[in-house]
Amino acid sequence: MYFKKPGHVSFFMLMMCFSVVSNAETVWIDVRSAVEHSIDNIEGDARISHDEIVAGVSEIFPDKNTEIRLYCRSGNRAGKAILALKEDGYTNVSNAGGINDARRERGLN
Repeated sequence: MYFKKPGHVSFFMLMMCFSVVSNAETVWIDVRSAVEHSIDNIEGDARISHDEIVAGVSEIFPDKNTEIRLYCRSGNRAGKAILALKEDGYTNVSNAGGINDARRERGLN
């Protein structure tokens, strides 16, 4: 996870605090690249590259029972990220498929 602007750090910290306070909420994470995320994203969702998912999630969401929904472009990288998180002990993670699937599931079309 890299932050290029101070505002990104503030937003990230705010998200972190909100998620700790509101454990009942589902956490949505975009596991695509930073470039893909800059082109198209769902506002408010965290972005952690699939190859950095364990370090990123364990830092922000140390509770391994947190409900986490992952998505990417097609669901492939999200699937790889889920395997890594489950191997690390996360129990409530699932694959939402692609970004458009995540939008549809949440009524954000």
